[in-house]
Amino acid sequence: MQTTYFKTTGPANTTRTLILARKRARALGIKTILVASTSGATGVLAAKAFKGKNLVVVSHSTGFKEKDHQQFKEKHRREIERLGGKVLTCQHAFGGINRAVRRKFNTTELDELIAHTLRSLGQGFKVGVEIALMAADGGLVSTKEEAIAVGGSDSGADTAIVLTPANAQDFFDLKIHEILCKPRL
Repeated sequence: MQTTYFKTTGPANTTRTLILARKRARALGIKTILVASTSGATGVLAAKAFKGKNLVVVSHSTGFKEKDHQQFKEKHRREIERLGGKVLTCQHAFGGINRAVRRKFNTTELDELIAHTLRSLGQGFKVGVEIALMAADGGLVSTKEEAIAVGGSDSGADTAIVLTPANAQDFFDLKIHEILCKPRL
């Protein structure tokens, strides 16, 4: 499998990213697909592309952008679930309580160091790893089987990786097997 490098980041790459992920899932017999989606729009596209797979769409936590606000649109949640996908909304693996410490004391926390290191491969790469941890912690994916994680840079999807998820407390057991596509940084 050759890695595809996109010239730009963002939603212009969403369709191609989902096609590459679907093709590789078929080739490897992968049953679980993880997709990050802020509003749910990318999640709906994934639900259509991966019908019959164990699709887990991971949203931002409530309050991520503003207190008591959920960015994921209810109409998208209903459509994803109608098409057989699941939606996971929970604390970010590279956020949560550590983010509160950073904001209160103006410090850098360990989870942010890990996130910044992963971003050296791109925002979508970091997101793909993070949603794999979140889905494992939510019990929606196996830590014993390969999955494909799809993430993006701000909106849409521009990165897909084959990995074996791990629970957050076992972060160093997570294995990246292949980078299917990503923006060239």
